[in-house]
Amino acid sequence: MDRSRAWPRTEEAIPAPPPVPASFLPPLPGQVATNPQPLREAVFTSGKPASGPVWPADKAGSFIRRPAGQDNDDVFAAIDLGTNNCRLMIAARVNGGFRVIDSFSRIVRLGEGLQKTGELGEDAMVRTMDVLHACAARLGRRQPFGFRAVATEACRRAKNGRAFIKRIHDETGLEFEIISGREEAELAVESCSELLFAGLQRSASSPVSSASSDGKPTRGLLLDIGGGSTEIAWVRLDQQKRTHDVIGYISLPFGVITLSEQFSTRQPGNYRDMVAFVGQHLKAFETTHRISREILCGGVRAVGTSGTVTTLASLDLDLPRYSRCAIDGYHLGVDNARKAIARLHRMGTQGMYVHPCIGPERASCVMPGCAIFEAFLSLWTSDIVVADRGLRDGLLTRMMRSNGSFGARRQGCARLHRK
Repeated sequence: MDRSRAWPRTEEAIPAPPPVPASFLPPLPGQVATNPQPLREAVFTSGKPASGPVWPADKAGSFIRRPAGQDNDDVFAAIDLGTNNCRLMIAARVNGGFRVIDSFSRIVRLGEGLQKTGELGEDAMVRTMDVLHACAARLGRRQPFGFRAVATEACRRAKNGRAFIKRIHDETGLEFEIISGREEAELAVESCSELLFAGLQRSASSPVSSASSDGKPTRGLLLDIGGGSTEIAWVRLDQQKRTHDVIGYISLPFGVITLSEQFSTRQPGNYRDMVAFVGQHLKAFETTHRISREILCGGVRAVGTSGTVTTLASLDLDLPRYSRCAIDGYHLGVDNARKAIARLHRMGTQGMYVHPCIGPERASCVMPGCAIFEAFLSLWTSDIVVADRGLRDGLLTRMMRSNGSFGARRQGCARLHRK
């Protein structure tokens, strides 16, 4: 495998945070909590970051605002609570972008069973609360100046979604917003905007089929496969100003979790049924925007951001273990993507369980994600730029931009590369 064009990420080492104080840890089963307000030190609001987050005083129910000018004025944090994952990122603003100083992600399967019951299950909510307590502890140590936490499709759809958001605030102090499908798509585009403009490294034997002849696309097509929804955005690109406008989007009410519950991946033929099901939901978007015609004419760059797409890229690179620096910005060809999907079919669930880039927690979600991706490719046949980025990046970018001069670059991810 030729990795000579894989861009090495040069992110400085992050010192380990101090041990979690006992007051931040939930009581063990059968143990009585000694502190009636164990997470008092980790209370946040998602108010406008320009004035800073609200921090608790020493008196219950009384809050003070940390004044500007302190050491953490350039530190921001974001939480993305999805149907499958809960992700936290804390970053410091640097020249031209930001540097990640703490990152935390766990599979919580908040949307487990939602397809059948229409509600968030108690076990799923408990799993999520455990992870959010850990997030609150990390935020309490870092005390970022700006903070925003968002919840997506699981909480949008569930009958008890808003009640769960209130429960999160009551138990951890973290204030979440349930965002719309449109904002979710816009944040995904925001997080990947650099990849929509960055130049592609290419060779004469491997031309880029999704970009215009001068390598400067005028349109962007973004695919974000989530646990409970799938967002697709059609984007106008201004190469001179390096700005983008979302001119169309669709938020499909299914993702890897909901499809896996709706279609048993163990039954022969169900994979093709999933592909056909997803394809039916894409036709209206194609009819409106004529994206396939634009792709044939050149000038379209397609970007994929999800665990599905990064998994396919890791298989194409034949990585011994997952590496973000090799994946983010990787150019995945259509044929190579289809070969990687075929390899997963041959591998089977047991093979995915033991694969170092997949593992047991994600094995059941891979093929539903591939079905969504294959339906996307069948309609819009284009090479894909792979993005290991998500809503957290978009949230941080927006907060930092609203608080001063800021470029959208995440330190360590500046170019696109191919195998």
